Amino acid sequence: MSHVTTEKLIDELRKVVHDAEELLRATAGATGETAAQARARAEASLGAARERLAAFGQDAAERVREAGARADDYVRANPWPAIGIGALAGLVVGILLTRRGGSR
Repeated sequence: MSHVTTEKLIDELRKVVHDAEELLRATAGATGETAAQARARAEASLGAARERLAAFGQDAAERVREAGARADDYVRANPWPAIGIGALAGLVVGILLTRRGGSR
């Protein structure tokens, strides 16, 4: 699995936008070789961006699955502390919602 960073993804998307803008400029008044070259670069950049987005999505999904598995393992190994954490979180949310509703 390739590691894709947010910066790489943003850079790739910027390249796609730049090439698309160049394609629009080239096809506005020019035909022939200039337009074909601009279209080819735009298609190549779009393909690379799609690949990076797919890799980014797969990487993110894998991280979510791993985090879920670790959380599941923790809860199975420590059920009472997990119940306590859940109850405390519910209490805090309830207090915050009550205060927010009462201040209106």
